[in-house]
Amino acid sequence: MNALRRIVWQNDTPAGRVFDSAVMAIILAGLVLDSVATVDDIAARLGTVLGTASTAITGIFVTEYILRVATAPKRWKYITSFYGVVDLAAILPTLLGLDLRSIRAVRLFRLLRVLKVTRSRAVQRLGHALLSVKEEAAIFVLTTGLLLYFAATGIYFFEHEAQPDVFGSIPGSLWWAVATLTTVGYGDTYPITAGGRIFTTLVLLCGMAIVAAPAGLVAAALTKTKET
Repeated sequence: MNALRRIVWQNDTPAGRVFDSAVMAIILAGLVLDSVATVDDIAARLGTVLGTASTAITGIFVTEYILRVATAPKRWKYITSFYGVVDLAAILPTLLGLDLRSIRAVRLFRLLRVLKVTRSRAVQRLGHALLSVKEEAAIFVLTTGLLLYFAATGIYFFEHEAQPDVFGSIPGSLWWAVATLTTVGYGDTYPITAGGRIFTTLVLLCGMAIVAAPAGLVAAALTKTKET
């Protein structure tokens, strides 16, 4: 059991590195298979093969999860940990008969552990930076929520009579508010009245500030963290 535990949990040994590399290769292979399976021509010709391969990969993930639970120094700690939840989330939908194979992509988070990214000074500085601006971030989130509601209410006021199908209610106008404030501009809904267009211009200007604000906060906090 101790030898198996070292292979499964210690990636600083040759056997452990081989184990982790194999798991990563299987994860990537699974993602490729799931992607290829969505191509109609390929799925029509190789549907059975792809389905069998996907089932086999799920079986490997289930076996790996059982191994990790069985060999974990502290089982409950692993089960409730971030990586434990990720490992379970990757297999549970398939075991329940849900066609959510793409959720297996969450297992790529294990690359952070394999590459030891979570221990790097850059990640630690980023964590300290995010914590140092948590109050500003909370204010930003609250302000953004208020602006979204204000934008949806405003565009409804200007446009609901001219476009009742598009801006027939304030909740229905929220999609336009999100697309406009984030400056995505999908173009599927847009104002046609003069008041609505002027209001949209103001919302777009606010949106530019909203997009830039979080990046500025984090950048300033990172600079301060590096200096200290």
